[in-house]
Amino acid sequence: MSTGINDDQLKRVLQGIAIPPQPQVMVDLHMEQVMPEPDMNRIAQIISQDVGLSAAVLKFVNSAYYGLPRKISSIKQAVMMLGINSISNIVNGLAVKGELSDGAIEEMHNFWDNAMDVAAVCSSIAHQIGFKYQDECYALGLFHNAGIPLMMSRFDGYKAVLEEGYQSHDFELTDIENRTFRTNHSVVGYYLAKSWALPKACCYVIAHHHRAQKLYNERIAGDTKYLTFMSILKMAEHISTTYKHLGKAAEDYEWMQIGHFALEHLSLTEYDFEGIIDTCREQGIGNL
Repeated sequence: MSTGINDDQLKRVLQGIAIPPQPQVMVDLHMEQVMPEPDMNRIAQIISQDVGLSAAVLKFVNSAYYGLPRKISSIKQAVMMLGINSISNIVNGLAVKGELSDGAIEEMHNFWDNAMDVAAVCSSIAHQIGFKYQDECYALGLFHNAGIPLMMSRFDGYKAVLEEGYQSHDFELTDIENRTFRTNHSVVGYYLAKSWALPKACCYVIAHHHRAQKLYNERIAGDTKYLTFMSILKMAEHISTTYKHLGKAAEDYEWMQIGHFALEHLSLTEYDFEGIIDTCREQGIGNL
């Protein structure tokens, strides 16, 4: 599936927004990851050189999500248990926060907390429904709104526009962004994801994640995998109450429009969805 956006168009719609380069630690990890036999000792060494990253890896592996009987204090042991894909996602989480944060994003103190929560819920849902791309789902949840801090840094008044979009009963967020700024956070986020070499499915869904209804209505052969990613993301956003955290909205108007499409695509009932929410609660993630 094509995003319908070429590089020349992207340069125009970015409106002077600077896309930060991928941090060196991610480059080093990626180089090791593509080796025929990745050296986990080397990966542990790369991580150990960064105190903040080491702490994040240990915090993640010792979280309730894994439910280990005893805490792990060894970076090497944590790397062996998590695997390189999960490690890359953790590094991405810290990197995107470090590279994109500035004074403007301080206005949204819980932006990064919500991004991490959506990522964890995406991964959990993938596991619960037997979708094998758990790591990709985590990356999607983490990066899907990464265009927002870039938009905030570039445009005065962006936060008010973001909240207006989330509070719109017809959920016209990206339309309002386009009218006001001639670009939107989905397109900017897509370009960031593409620049940082995220999986193709992640890039596609990020580009279209507020056009879900159109994708469901116009599905074609070969769309199933992409729509599964989209459905998982929309469920995760709802469970993590992104509409409250980012938009200060009383209701999730987007979910009201497309929730039934997401559940139908995954062959889930409302009862099944409640079970997924309960499992997320038990894992200490989500806010519903």
